[in-house]
Amino acid sequence: MRTENDARPTESVRAETTARTALGRRVRDADGMAVAAFILGLVGLLVLNVFLGPIAVVLASVALWRGTTRRGRAFLGLGLGIADLVVLIAFMHVDSTVSWSF
Repeated sequence: MRTENDARPTESVRAETTARTALGRRVRDADGMAVAAFILGLVGLLVLNVFLGPIAVVLASVALWRGTTRRGRAFLGLGLGIADLVVLIAFMHVDSTVSWSF
């Protein structure tokens, strides 16, 4: 026969489940940041690289710091974000202006 204490999970089980859920949510968020960094870095090569480049670098760095499972995407986002800034600097040097156009 079950007692009232048997029907409820113990505090350690609850704490473990909460910790596992929080860790899963954190990794899932980091995975989303890695993908967002990749997309923003890719789009930033074409438009708004002055804004999208630094955002891609920051998102990729945070995703790597949080332990994303999509490390390749995070590194690509980081590389593309840096490439955005390099392209911006190159066009600024050629045009002698902060903006660039074709």
